[in-house]
Amino acid sequence: MRKSLQFFFISMLVVFAGYSQTERDSLTVEDYEHATKFLSFNTSSLVDRSYVSPQWLKGGSFWYDVSTVNGDEFVLVNPKNGKKQKASSEKELLFGMDAHKSNGKKNYTRNEVLSPDGKKVVFIKDWNLWMRNLETGKETQLTTNGEKNFGYATDNAGWRKSDKPILLWSPDSRKIATYQQDQRHVNDMYLVSTKVGAPELLKWKYPLPSDEEIIKIHRVIIEVEEPKVIRLDIPADPRRGTLCDNISCSGAFDDNQWNEDGTKLAFVSTSRDHKLAKMRIADSETGEVREVFEEKVETQYESGRGSINWRYLADSEEIIWYSERDDWGHLYLYDSETGKLKNQITEGDFVVTELLRVDEDKRKLYFLANGREKSRDPYFSHFYSVDFDGKNLKLLTPENGNHKISISPEGQYFVDNYSQPDVPNVAQLRTIKGKLVTTLEKADISRLKDAGWKAPKPITVKSRDGKWDLYGLIFTPTHLDESKKYPVVNYIYPGPQGGGVGSRSFSPSRRDHQALAELGFVVVVIDGTCNPDRSKSFHDTCYGNMADNTLEDQISGIKQLAEKYPYLDLDHVGIWGHSGGGFATAAAMFKYPEFYKVGISESGNHDNRNYEDDWGERYIGLLTKDAEGISNYEKQANQNLAENLEGKLLLAHGAMDDNVPPYNTYLVVDALIKANKDFDLIIFPHARHGYGDDYYYMMRRRWDYFVEHLMGATPPSNFEIDPSK
Repeated sequence: MRKSLQFFFISMLVVFAGYSQTERDSLTVEDYEHATKFLSFNTSSLVDRSYVSPQWLKGGSFWYDVSTVNGDEFVLVNPKNGKKQKASSEKELLFGMDAHKSNGKKNYTRNEVLSPDGKKVVFIKDWNLWMRNLETGKETQLTTNGEKNFGYATDNAGWRKSDKPILLWSPDSRKIATYQQDQRHVNDMYLVSTKVGAPELLKWKYPLPSDEEIIKIHRVIIEVEEPKVIRLDIPADPRRGTLCDNISCSGAFDDNQWNEDGTKLAFVSTSRDHKLAKMRIADSETGEVREVFEEKVETQYESGRGSINWRYLADSEEIIWYSERDDWGHLYLYDSETGKLKNQITEGDFVVTELLRVDEDKRKLYFLANGREKSRDPYFSHFYSVDFDGKNLKLLTPENGNHKISISPEGQYFVDNYSQPDVPNVAQLRTIKGKLVTTLEKADISRLKDAGWKAPKPITVKSRDGKWDLYGLIFTPTHLDESKKYPVVNYIYPGPQGGGVGSRSFSPSRRDHQALAELGFVVVVIDGTCNPDRSKSFHDTCYGNMADNTLEDQISGIKQLAEKYPYLDLDHVGIWGHSGGGFATAAAMFKYPEFYKVGISESGNHDNRNYEDDWGERYIGLLTKDAEGISNYEKQANQNLAENLEGKLLLAHGAMDDNVPPYNTYLVVDALIKANKDFDLIIFPHARHGYGDDYYYMMRRRWDYFVEHLMGATPPSNFEIDPSK
């Protein structure tokens, strides 16, 4: 099967080498079948020994499994000398080891939270919190006054909701930090199912920027042995977090940390607009809360990228704090008793992204950071150590690439997987001081190359004002003829919480970018200003105006690329994106019709007055109105610009989208109709935000739309992208 797949790749490349897709008046089923060979369900299996995900055992030993041409291989590693023992199964590898015997059957559900001692779980029932003893099965009611929309530990951020309680167990499993969540005064959101007969109504609390009262949490500590609720002596906090637009990015109660004996709880309270973060410490027995310090910013405060980076060090009465006060994300050391700054730990023109380990005994930190290694892609993450006093900063991963780190539980070793978008992965084992023990694996992409695969090309352009370097990827056909002209497709995700490129690590496929290129396009992805992982001033470029959407950066960047690569046809430029990218795509078609001729806008949050409150309030600020009564949000809404449409626009949305409700797209549809504009629309009756089972149908329709309206060719009729074939 693999040989036939490789032969198909090679034979198709020979066929395609003789012509430019731009000169054809129609594409065939064979053309589309060729393109599907570049999708992840076909390319991923052609990469061998691709990544090491260590399963740590006692003493720093670990095992992992990798895929090979002959099947999965299991490897046990001795970290002291790097020696490897191989087997064909996990059972064979770990036979007779205590680590294998400890793999017991999980006896609780996904909507229950296990205690640290593994003896009990808590769950929500009738808006109250309950505990179940896993040994006896006995259930104990921990709270009694929960009521509808004012329940304990309930999980609802509007766009995200679940039945799993949000809480944090104390290390001794005797107490729980959580809240009673008040959403009684918040707007309801409605979705209606499509079915034969009477439809079903989905209804839940969905806060909007126009709400005077948003979801608030009344913080509590619950003693579980003899159930008792201690309310913290502070007013209710807005349901906000320091990392993302939720208090449970990780699925747990973020921004809360216990001391070892459970007598104190450190936590951060964040204001509704994210401009104020208060560091606080509570007495778990009395509920008394002490203010330690606060941080105020003009735009929005965040505590890192990918993880929350503050730490409460109760033994030394210190707090490690994260701040961008010098325009870069850095770590600071505070006295937790006085609230005074002791010293800045990291400094320089780079951004700390994730604090991975704190060694309190040796007073040393281990963290990931971007941009410190000059002449490298500033989005590449490297691993470092530094002393609490800021001295002895050391690079632990010297190789050029994007590094992903897994540290052993005892902190003696770490596994480093590093790669680049166009350079495959290498996995190494190092001591915590950075000494190389052994190279574990090197990804083998020979079968991928034999099958005709082509890597994307990293690109660098200047921002619209020439102030910053912008980075991205360009995807060109494997049959590229540089003497021809190719229509350009600009994939966009403007953030501001993430960019369009995504991970800087190697991947054999990124969405359908290369597949689309195989049909005869050049696909360009640029992370513009306003995206994260750089300086705060870079990230805040669009603060207050999310309608900016990095579009001027995209246009400027593509024009610069056309000067370098003349085969880019700037008379035929299209754009597409999903969610925030859908918002950006419609804005591009309405604001820059002279540049973008075809757009595909999927599930866009076209008016942030119709999207959950925290998204807009974090990056725009609170909703305000000018002297004419027009709000700052209204000025950024896409439907107000719909009359400017000149090109071809396809809108798509899932009718059951509980993240970005479909009414966002309906507003644009209504405006286009009133403006007497031609456009196309796809509604997926049963789909949520990611389209689910309809994902590949949307992908094929996207290909068809660009082929027909940007390339000017006829696509094959009703082609099906089927991952099972």
